[in-house]
Amino acid sequence: MLWPKSVRSAVKTGHDREVVSVYPYRAACPSTVWAELIASAERELIFAGYTNYFLWLEQPAFHATLKAKARTGCRIRFLIGDPDSELTRARERIEDVALTVGTRIRITLENLDKLRQAEGIEMRFCGPDDAPNFISLSVFRFDDDALVTPHLALLSGHDSPMMHLRKRDEGGLFDRFTEHADVLWSRAIEPPAR
Repeated sequence: MLWPKSVRSAVKTGHDREVVSVYPYRAACPSTVWAELIASAERELIFAGYTNYFLWLEQPAFHATLKAKARTGCRIRFLIGDPDSELTRARERIEDVALTVGTRIRITLENLDKLRQAEGIEMRFCGPDDAPNFISLSVFRFDDDALVTPHLALLSGHDSPMMHLRKRDEGGLFDRFTEHADVLWSRAIEPPAR
């Protein structure tokens, strides 16, 4: 009663205060937003996307950026899908595109191989029991910001919607999604030696 309806609809209150931006497609989020979030992170970066391959293509000097972040003590984690799993093959049949899911994961693996000697950069495969939940939701964390992509059934990641969240409250949207990524990480497996 104190706030007119028009003011209440324009001012974020409650849980939606953590929503910074919403994009109808992950590809609609400018690469500069990704670059700014990566550059500003000091404590933690987690890239929990099934393939993560687009990062290597869209972020200039990404290897150097990650190495510099790791040298300053920023923890960097990559959680990806197993390129040889049955779930990956099933997803390839669904997407039916030339740049297969397994190939996209292998792009990330190839790039991470170049960072093997860098301290503070970790990589794991999602555990097989968790993979069905992981393939349908990507969570990218940059300290107290996160980009979250719930994948739509028949679309690849770049065609699915994305939310930019910023932590404001305990137990809010930000915590719910980043805790999901942390649980998957805790149950993830070390990839076989390459």
